[in-house]
Parts: sequence; structure tokens; C-alpha cells
Amino acid sequence: MISTHSLAQEEARRLHDAHDTYKEKAFTHRRFKHADILPVLQALGQPLSVSQVGESLEKRAIYQVKAGTGTTKVLLWSQMHGDEATATMALFDIFNFLQAKNDGFDAFRQTILDKTSLHFVPMLNPDGAERFQRRTATDIDMNRDALRLQTPEGALLKQMQQTLKPLVGFNLHDQNPRYSVGKTGKQAVVSFLATAYDEDRNINDVRQRSMQLITGMNRVLQQFIPGQVARYDDEFEPRAFGDNIQKWGTTLILIESGGFKGDSEKMTIRRLNFVAILSALKSIADGSYRQEGIAEYQAIPENGRALFDVLIRNATVVRDGKNVLVDVGINYSEVNDKDARSFQYKSSIDDLGDLSTFYGLDEIDATGLTLVPAKTYSDVLNSAADLDKIDLPALRRDGTVLFRIKQADGAGQPKQAVHLLHEGDAPAQPLQLEQIPTFLLMKGKQIQYIFVNGFWQQKREGISSPQNGVVD
Repeated sequence: MISTHSLAQEEARRLHDAHDTYKEKAFTHRRFKHADILPVLQALGQPLSVSQVGESLEKRAIYQVKAGTGTTKVLLWSQMHGDEATATMALFDIFNFLQAKNDGFDAFRQTILDKTSLHFVPMLNPDGAERFQRRTATDIDMNRDALRLQTPEGALLKQMQQTLKPLVGFNLHDQNPRYSVGKTGKQAVVSFLATAYDEDRNINDVRQRSMQLITGMNRVLQQFIPGQVARYDDEFEPRAFGDNIQKWGTTLILIESGGFKGDSEKMTIRRLNFVAILSALKSIADGSYRQEGIAEYQAIPENGRALFDVLIRNATVVRDGKNVLVDVGINYSEVNDKDARSFQYKSSIDDLGDLSTFYGLDEIDATGLTLVPAKTYSDVLNSAADLDKIDLPALRRDGTVLFRIKQADGAGQPKQAVHLLHEGDAPAQPLQLEQIPTFLLMKGKQIQYIFVNGFWQQKREGISSPQNGVVD
């Protein structure tokens, strides 16, 4: 006889492998807007129904998508924080899945639709999504507004929870992609939390159900991201919706989409959300979650120390004529373009010194290498357009990647991997905290690595990291 756990894992594998069939093609990046979801919502058909349930401060409509006829109510909401869009994409994939038929999942799908009534609220914070920012148009963090209810979006969420009184609620977020899984140095791709409902972090039937459901989701995800699932800190936050909804009697599951190396638009984690949420809905529908214990939940490692995007180990810098051994931690920050539909990276040196107890998503062993400033081009250019008149590859081979320009206005983000200086001096000699990491790693007189804005080219082997220019 096949165990319930084995069956759930097999179903999860099939969902994972079939995800592309249901992937909503309207969403290819995270910075989509309210206007982008409207035609997709309007195109949804049976067994789904769409209705407006409220509006944002700036009068953008907030919609509910309903499915299922069962007595067990489930409420799922995404993008409470406007720049946390991974689960919104996954919800639209789930909508496509629920509309499908004759695909080998009919029995799975029908169990959910017959036993549960699903209420989805994708993009709860459309004003924040418009700016691709965490907070609402009131500049209030909605997830700290469960008590005062000063945001119309937060008031709507509480009203829905109090009216529907769902058995289970899914609070869908993104988290800092640099969290590690405990002390392993592995990136936390997905993190879960069964939120506390009081300061003592007691466990009643409501919270126990959260832990049981998360135990099942963790098990199915371990197939795809072994050792990369973490547990969020459960310290009680009296202002937060997750903690209060658990307190108000709805089992609350927090899902945090972290990071997956090489996948800045989080399409891999979108697929994992699709699998985890559908697996949980099935276990709610058939009651199989009741077979889970809570020890397995408590054994999931907590989010650990933040990782660096790049960690350079054992580099030598010269200070006052003396060699000093340092590690260099570099982090990338996404800076929204004007319309918040795309972004550029701006990197900075986050830490220097002995970082031997830390990890990086990318690591470079600079033992025997000296970190020195990059070279600055001798002439001052009128604008970034003048770069097209210069033999940049030849200059790069010599370590020249810094260019001074006169005209700051309209120069924009350079397409080449160069560092433009509008004003001020070149990066500190040789290095300082919080500066843009543009420098060379040398072995004797030979360049081994060229760093521009924290992205690098390894000269000896011709290996490059993804990179773009930077304006300082």
C-alpha cells in the first residue's frame, strides 16, 4: 500500500513537472501592475468567479477570485507588500490549473473544489505594486496595521477574515533573498511560519494545524530544493496580520519566497509556490494533514545569518605600506527604473575584514591576490555616448573601467560594463565600506579579476558574472 506521504510527494512531482502547462503567460517578470492583472482576471471562467471586494486608497479595485463549493473555507492573499509579487504569479497559475480538465489531475482538482470554498485576493496592495514598493500609498506597512486599520486595504482584509471565518488563511510574501537556512550557508529558497498568537508562543488547535500543514509542504518541497527550506522566526508581533489572524481563530500559514541563485525574477520559486499551495489545499480538502506531527515543523531550521551576494575571501590590500588580509562582502540592491517596471543593480561593499564565519551566494578565493583600484581613463568624456568611440575591450584588458563624464543629465545607465563618474573622485583607494565595488584583483602584475559595480570578469579563464554599467 502506498503511504499518504508517498502519494502526496508523487502528486507534487507531477504538479511540478506540469507547471508550464498552467503558467500564466502574461507574467514574465515581477514588476507587473494592477492594469496588467485586469485582463487576466476578466478572462477567468468556470469554476472560478471574480468580484470586486474593495478598493485601494488610490481607487484601484481589489478583486476576489472564488472557487469550490465545499464547506471548508480557505482565504489566500498575496502582495500585501507591493514589491512581493512571486505568489501573485503562482495564484494565477493556480487559477489556470483549476480551470483545466482532462489533464490527469481531474480527481485531485475535484477533491479541492468539492470539499473547500477558496477565496483568493491577488494583489491586495495595488498602489504599492504600482511603485513596486513594500508599503501602501499611505506609506504604512499594511502588515503592521492589523490593530489600527488605517489602510483601507488592511481594513478590507480584516473584514474578509471576520466575515468568512475561514478555517485556513495563506499569507503570501517574499523575503530577503540573502537569508540562509540555519548555519548551513545554503540560501533559503522558501521559508514558512506558523505565526504565534501570543507572547508565550503557545500552541492551540488553530496553530497546530498551521504546523501540520507546513510539515506536509516542507516534505514535498524537499524533493526539489533539498536543504533549502527554512522557518521564519515566530516571535509574536502584536501589530501583524498573520499573528492576529491566528489569534482570531483562522489557522495562518505564512509562505515567504526567498531567493534562488540565477533566477532574479523568481520563476523557480513561483513554481514551488504553485506546488506547495496546491498540495496544502489538497491536504485540507481530504484531511490528510491531520496525520502530521508538529515535531517535524519545529525541526525545520530557522532563517539564519544573511548571506552576501559575493564574498571575496583572503584578499590582500595595502594600508600605509603594509599588507592587510581582508574578506570583502558585496551585496546587490535593485533600484527601480522610473516606471518601476524594470530595475538596475546598484552594488555596495557591505562589510570588510574577517568574514570567515559568513557565506556568499558566489565566493571567490583571492588567496595570493592583491586588491587594487581600477584605472581611470585619462580624458574626460562629454557624455556616455562617447563610450562608443573608444576601444573598450582594449582598455578593459589594461584594467581601465572608470570614465569621467561632463554631462550627467540624460546619460542614463551605460550598457557597457563600465563605471561612470559624474562628479567626485574615483572609488576609495583602495576600498571603503558602502562604496560601489569597482576594483581589480591582481596576481603580481597580472589582472585576475575585474570588478565593476560588484560584477566581475575573470580574465584568466574568461568567466564573467552578469553585469551592467554603473553611474556614480
